[in-house]
Amino acid sequence: MGLPQTMVALRERAEFVRESLQKSQTVTDNMVVILGSFDHRLSALETAMRPTQIRTHSIRRAHENIDKTIKAAEVILDQFDLTRKAEAKILRGPHEDLESYLEAIDQLKSNVKFFSSNASFKGCDGVLNHANQLLAKAISKLEDEFRQLLTNYSKPVEPDRLFDCIPQSTKGSPKVQSDSAAAKNPADNPNKALDAPIYTLPTLIPPRVLPLLHDLALQMSQAGHQQQLFRTYRDTRASVLEQSLRKLGVERLTKDDVQKMQWEVLESKIGNWIHYMRIAVKLLFAGEKKICDQILDGADNLKDSCFAEVTVNSMSVLLSFGEAIAKSKRSPEKLFVLLDMYEIMRELHPEIELIFGSKPCAEMREAAVSLTKRLALTAQETFGDFEEAVEKDATKTAVLDGTVHPLTSYVINYVKFLFDYQSTLKQLFQEFDASDPDEQLASVTTRIMQALQNNLDGKSKQYKDPALTQLFLMNNVHYIVRSVRRSEAKDLLGDDWVQIHRRIVQQHANQYKRVSWAKILQCLTVQGEGGGGLSRAMVKDRFKTFNLQFEELHQRQSQWTVPDSELRESLRLAVAEVLLPAYRSFLKRFGPMIENGKNPTKYIRYTPEDLDHMLNEFFEGKTWNEQKR
Repeated sequence: MGLPQTMVALRERAEFVRESLQKSQTVTDNMVVILGSFDHRLSALETAMRPTQIRTHSIRRAHENIDKTIKAAEVILDQFDLTRKAEAKILRGPHEDLESYLEAIDQLKSNVKFFSSNASFKGCDGVLNHANQLLAKAISKLEDEFRQLLTNYSKPVEPDRLFDCIPQSTKGSPKVQSDSAAAKNPADNPNKALDAPIYTLPTLIPPRVLPLLHDLALQMSQAGHQQQLFRTYRDTRASVLEQSLRKLGVERLTKDDVQKMQWEVLESKIGNWIHYMRIAVKLLFAGEKKICDQILDGADNLKDSCFAEVTVNSMSVLLSFGEAIAKSKRSPEKLFVLLDMYEIMRELHPEIELIFGSKPCAEMREAAVSLTKRLALTAQETFGDFEEAVEKDATKTAVLDGTVHPLTSYVINYVKFLFDYQSTLKQLFQEFDASDPDEQLASVTTRIMQALQNNLDGKSKQYKDPALTQLFLMNNVHYIVRSVRRSEAKDLLGDDWVQIHRRIVQQHANQYKRVSWAKILQCLTVQGEGGGGLSRAMVKDRFKTFNLQFEELHQRQSQWTVPDSELRESLRLAVAEVLLPAYRSFLKRFGPMIENGKNPTKYIRYTPEDLDHMLNEFFEGKTWNEQKR
């Protein structure tokens, strides 16, 4: 009588199940329906089997059917048991044990899948609805946990922490010529390129929290809550990034703000901006990219757009300042800061392309490239303005002593600075012209030098004394040549240029001698006087004229200046070589005529040694009062 005993055991099992499921009314009702269907099937089976109990094969078949039914019931019971356990964990929330909570969600998903594929059982719809509602509640709590965890561990980075991440070699000045130049032109300096400074990314979120945030984000994404995940991540991280930049000193400035600023203030802000750009790209944006990739790994359709939204406002603030400078009124002093800005954008270009390489970041990439080109264009236009300004400079600042004009030293210093930017300038030229950048730089430098000389020629005409005109031109051209010879411009302009301009200096020196000393030398020459030479009265007159002219020259030209000591000595020597022999000869020949008469010192006031001593006081820039003392 195996069958009746099996039936009894099955009924007892069903009764036990009913009792164990009373804790969840909803589940119980559904289970009763399902078990009722089992009971009905078993009753029908019993009735059907009674007439055939005597047949062995029928009994065996009945046993097999009953085993299958019992196993099916056990599987369903196990699913209910797992659902109940998962529900308990879900109701407790994720805060206590996030790992168990995530396991419970996975279990619920598995249960939903099971009941969905066994929908033929009566009451499965109710169980499925309950499980789905529970799953939705679980994901909602998961969102809250993700938001809270991300918010708690997202803090703005203090400037000191950011400065600690910068390599020592790049600190101190916003401009790092050697490193950035090596980075842009590794062929110019292969060793420098290998030693590019290493930046240490700041810790934006503690590494131990990242795996938890990743698991939460993945669950939300898989549950179809991508938009909630996107909004939470974007709002939290974008705000923190903007705060980090504000703490650093980044501010949103418009073109109008820039135009109103004093140059000293603006120059300082540009220097800071260069520093901020480097920190933002190499540290903050790179750091954001890294944690975004880690947290949203697996949610690839969200990852790139999330990063784009997190960084777009911060990038916009930084680039808008650059645009405001590039579009502001041009002036010569702005050229170097424009080149600094162009240089940093060129330096950061590879990293910007890498960090903002995805499609959602295309607008930021294009904005960065656009700013680089805009800075290059403005720098080039400023270059042109400078050349024109040098040629047309109409400042009335007269250098009364014929020394180097402020315009000359300004332009030469300007050109020297330009050569600190050689690699940058060559890169800039290639933005607009494919020809040899060395030739372009040489051409620009030559034009600026020529513009300066043209202007100096004009300024030299302000002097009423033609000798001072020549001295002024000699001083200024000599200053230009000496500066070029001592700078990198020499290699670019070439030896021929230097030699031509050294000859121009000599020509002005010769012209000075001729204009200044020709008249006085006539006093010491005897031409067309016949065999007898000069009368005593004529000799007296010659000495008297000589004394007056020399004293006048001494008084005036001691106030003139030849600032270069070598040039000053060579000019004095050139004068002495002409004047002193002529004076000695005249004194030797005609001096006795005066010395034998009355008051010889009235006419022969100076010995050749006196003249030599007085010549050494020429071109010292002494005032009349200093000379009298």
